[in-house]
Amino acid sequence: MKFHVCSTTTCSVPCKLSNRYILLSNIYAAAGRWEDVKEVRGMMLANGVAKTPGMSMTELDSEVSQFVAGDRSHPQSEDIYLMLMEISERLKVEAGYLPDTREVLLDIGEEEKEQALLVHSEKLAIAFALLHTKPECSIRVVKNLRVCSDCHNFAKLVSKFYGRDIIMRDRNRFHLFKEGACSCMDYW
Repeated sequence: MKFHVCSTTTCSVPCKLSNRYILLSNIYAAAGRWEDVKEVRGMMLANGVAKTPGMSMTELDSEVSQFVAGDRSHPQSEDIYLMLMEISERLKVEAGYLPDTREVLLDIGEEEKEQALLVHSEKLAIAFALLHTKPECSIRVVKNLRVCSDCHNFAKLVSKFYGRDIIMRDRNRFHLFKEGACSCMDYW
């Protein structure tokens, strides 16, 4: 497999790596420059560059379940989403959890940002694992990208309020969430 890494955003060769485009788009979004975000996304489309979707996987009984943010294709998605809502409500009431919407770099309202965060792939994987494992079992999740700060905080709270160890491998490192803390000491 060959990859071409372009040195400019106007490269004529279709790129397989989207990192530079995404970084530039995120910088513009963080600054509220939505027209520039739209232009960068247009360049990505024109050059055949796609953003890598975030995916999380968990294995139960030798069967791997894969989750993508907002995806409802899993055969048990209705139960998973109900569990996720239950977890979220419990964490809001018992821990004062509020989704950290600063990382949602989209030009949408605050409520829509919260909804987008709620259905991140690692949260779906955790909800699925909580549904199907015994209370004394650790939860293991593998994530293809870096876990966002909101999902990191969410996993810490789940480990505390559900009494579960959560072992998560993201693109950068392993995280062991235990009793409301993470082995990375919140530096990842």
